[in-house]
Amino acid sequence: ILIVDPDSATLQVLEELVRSAGYPVTVSQSQAEGFRLVRDLGVDLLLLSADLNDIQCCDALAEVKGSSATSGTRVILLTNGTGAERARGLELGADEVLSFPWEPVELLARIRVQLRQKRDLDEMREKTRIADEGREVAQTAFQALAVTEKMTRDAFSLERALKIGVSVLFAIAILIAGIFLLYSRRADKEARRAYGVIAQLERSTHRQEQLVADARSARADLQQSDVLRQKQQLQHQSEELRQKISGAEGEEVSALRKQLQETNNRLQRIETESQTAEDVIRAYAPSVCLLHVSVVFLDHSSRRPLRYAGITGNGEPLKDSDGNPVYTLEGRAPEVRADFFGTGFIVGDGMILTNHHVVQPWWKNDELGSVLSQGLDPGIGEMIAYFPDSSAGVSVSIAQISEEADLAVVKGDLAALKRPTLKTDTRKEAAVSGEPLISLGYATGINAMLARAGEEAVDEIAKTTGGDADRVVNELVRRKLIRPLVTQGHIGDVSADKIVYDAQTTSGSSGGPLINKDGEVIGVTFAVVRGFGGSNFGVPIRYAQPLLKR
Repeated sequence: ILIVDPDSATLQVLEELVRSAGYPVTVSQSQAEGFRLVRDLGVDLLLLSADLNDIQCCDALAEVKGSSATSGTRVILLTNGTGAERARGLELGADEVLSFPWEPVELLARIRVQLRQKRDLDEMREKTRIADEGREVAQTAFQALAVTEKMTRDAFSLERALKIGVSVLFAIAILIAGIFLLYSRRADKEARRAYGVIAQLERSTHRQEQLVADARSARADLQQSDVLRQKQQLQHQSEELRQKISGAEGEEVSALRKQLQETNNRLQRIETESQTAEDVIRAYAPSVCLLHVSVVFLDHSSRRPLRYAGITGNGEPLKDSDGNPVYTLEGRAPEVRADFFGTGFIVGDGMILTNHHVVQPWWKNDELGSVLSQGLDPGIGEMIAYFPDSSAGVSVSIAQISEEADLAVVKGDLAALKRPTLKTDTRKEAAVSGEPLISLGYATGINAMLARAGEEAVDEIAKTTGGDADRVVNELVRRKLIRPLVTQGHIGDVSADKIVYDAQTTSGSSGGPLINKDGEVIGVTFAVVRGFGGSNFGVPIRYAQPLLKR
């Protein structure tokens, strides 16, 4: 379900409501981006808040319902207005129209109805397709039968035994042809499904324009989590309160002084914690690496890698009439690869600790899992660790995977780097609710590092690399921009297998160390809960002990 609403507050309410009903959700505040996602992602239902007086919105809605590629998407329109406005929305192509204010129970019921109708239509289309294929098979069988009858007539003058033998041979030939036809159709259908999933994964990878946009978005996120910026804002707020106190009277003075005290307390805490963060950066950041995992796709039967059908003069893969890359198992064109990023840190001689889902991105990943079920096997094409201030990456491979937690150890030749091993506290009492905590990781992968490079540098990197992930990372290495993001927070809760904390982070931080006030690793980030106050989860470091012993 895709939710498009320009109002962030309403968008959040809608997202929480739909997620609470158990539906996978994608959100966007931009109508243009929303309609692009409908085309690219194969959305089942579009929940659109819009003003029908917006001509651009009306045209785009009509385009969605008028295109053969997106006509199957059900559209529920949320708008202001009376029955006339709702009628206009239906005429433009919306399957359902609700006016504000809408009731949550009614909205969920309408969503269920639209999804049921879509499912029924999809089943009808599938039955029609199967019937068409059956008709084609029947035509083939009739043609084969006609050939058999003709050859039988020609052989009528032969001995009876020879006639029977010829008939049996032709019957076997027809049976083999039928089996081959059915098998080839099934294999072709599975391949098309797998290629469609891979095409969606490719759309999510960086290209030149997308690289610049993602870097700008990451820059805004960094400004919110940057300790120095927070300190400057609090200093400015403290100065404003002092000026207001000098001109205030009576009870207002008391209230302003209370605010000033609270602001100064926060400022003092941030100054203390920022000093701790600086110490952690100096001591531990050199041993925290960016892990770049390239996933290839192998044919389940032949084990041949999936490749592009060809490459154009400007380095782009050949595409079909719908704009999708054309894939093949033949030839010598470049292999199709999907790029994933995570974090790891040194825990021993040549050993790096990270998450299971980082080193095997298809583990508990629905998109890659669907590729696995369609005749292609994901596999690691290459895994490279990049450390701060290093001149090149280090090739690593999987050494151990935990059976108890989302943890894994990779190994490589790290001797030349001469980086320290991070200290760990494996006691159950290591994590205490309410205690401060520091998180290190490469949040948003390469986007955060590009964000810190500045607008001009990002444009230059995007042009020289074309958005290719390998070339972008190599350019970041050359410019000495590989550095983990350090964020601060506090431990919210501790259970037997989880540490809940509020230090700001996001995807890409998976596998990063969580460090307590004593400078010891107490956990490893493994999950981020978006839209839930920045709450994140870490695996207690004691779960890594069996891996390190082996």
